[in-house]
Amino acid sequence: MLSLATLLDNPALELRLLVPGPAGALGREALWVHNTELPDPSPYVRAGEIVLTNGLWQHETTAAAFAASVKRAGAAGIVFGLRKETPATPRELIAACEREGMPLLEISIEVPFTAVTEAASAVHADQRRDALVGMVRRGDALASAISHGAGASGVLAVLRREHDLPLAVVDRMARPLAAAGVELTPQQRRIVADGLARHPPPLEVDLGGEQGRATIFLVGAVGDTDAALVCLRPVSGLNRAEQDALDQAARFLSLEVAKQQAIQAIELRFASELLDMILSGAQRAAEVPDRLRAFGVDPSGELVVLTVAFADGAESTLPGLTETVTEFFLRQSLAVVVAGGSQDVVAVLQRPRQDVARLADALCTAVRKRFPERSPVVGYGDVAASAGELRQPLVQSREACQVLRRRGGSAVASFRQLGTHRLLLGLQDSGTLQGFADGMLGPLREYDALRAAELETTLRAFLSHDGQFGATAAALHVHVNTLRNRLAKITELTGRDVARTEDRVDLYLALEADDMARSR
Repeated sequence: MLSLATLLDNPALELRLLVPGPAGALGREALWVHNTELPDPSPYVRAGEIVLTNGLWQHETTAAAFAASVKRAGAAGIVFGLRKETPATPRELIAACEREGMPLLEISIEVPFTAVTEAASAVHADQRRDALVGMVRRGDALASAISHGAGASGVLAVLRREHDLPLAVVDRMARPLAAAGVELTPQQRRIVADGLARHPPPLEVDLGGEQGRATIFLVGAVGDTDAALVCLRPVSGLNRAEQDALDQAARFLSLEVAKQQAIQAIELRFASELLDMILSGAQRAAEVPDRLRAFGVDPSGELVVLTVAFADGAESTLPGLTETVTEFFLRQSLAVVVAGGSQDVVAVLQRPRQDVARLADALCTAVRKRFPERSPVVGYGDVAASAGELRQPLVQSREACQVLRRRGGSAVASFRQLGTHRLLLGLQDSGTLQGFADGMLGPLREYDALRAAELETTLRAFLSHDGQFGATAAALHVHVNTLRNRLAKITELTGRDVARTEDRVDLYLALEADDMARSR
């Protein structure tokens, strides 16, 4: 590192210290050297430069004015070159530098300023060479850590061998991937994740408390910012070498994140295929046990299925829901297969020791904590005696979840808690359900398509309001007579009279069967 102290330690320069300046000034890093004889060099001297001068400015200004201008420019110090005309450094300049707190060195007549410039260049060259060698060695160590499966923690360990910095790696879902020298709270991880969601992400985030401002180094995998290497120091508190090391480590972390994403994608595909195997029945039943074993689930033991979705909003799932459900079961030390889709997230696992209802409640709480702005629901079915009997519990679990989404209210329920008609409909395949629904509702939909009469909407509202004319008309914003006319048309088209209980049941079951068939 170039500094006044580095130059003083070079005997070939024959430098002598006249004014040391404030404590630590000699060892402070210098930007470069600047040769000037201007009376006021402040507009041209950059902060951190070492000023070289022979004192030719003495004919135009005073030593006090010259020292003040150098101080004003933020220079690192002054090196005064002796000449035959000036065999000693002027006492006025020494006194002025002492007043300004400006380090002052003297160079002998025999040594030209070019020697100082060459020495500074050599220091910079050595510094660049050392930085390059360090980067190569660090790169080898980082690559070795990742290739040997050390993961993000291994990357931080390599960094900590060179720089004693508090570090953490947090992904865009606010999950902790690794930490060294610090433990971020869930709220602090959320602050980091919120920063990653911004475009562009910030260079620093305020973590609050004792940590204060932290620097973020972006970790990208496939086309996006997937995580952040967080250093609990502000940017101003990091030197160039530390910033370069952190930036290099973030690039290697991108490789690790990409690898993890690839693994997760494969696991997700395998999990989704498992659901297809289960729903295919006897056709692929023989494949189910092996797929369960691949996830550490014993196919010969009792199994349960839980399904999670969001009750509110247009989207029933969100990015990060699958990972949240997986992490919940892993924290419970339960082997699990978690498959995420656009409609719901399904978990197949060994029957736990604790009550399934309590486990479902705990899962719902964990999801709500991760997504506080949403309302999660969890449905579950009967316990399967083995892998060969998973189809019905899977269908029941998903149907229970769909009912909870539409009904609202209870966040957790089993299939058996939702009504006998759901049990009966859940035993039928999608084709049977859709055929029953289309036969009953088809004429209404054809009529609606031609005349925009909203007959199906009217029927749903009438049944959901328990057949009350006034409440239904108010909900639809129509006159009661308009409602009666629509109901009469429904009776005409379907052959079912909404005033009769048995016909009303048929219509209700048709609507429920249609919803179930569409959600599968």
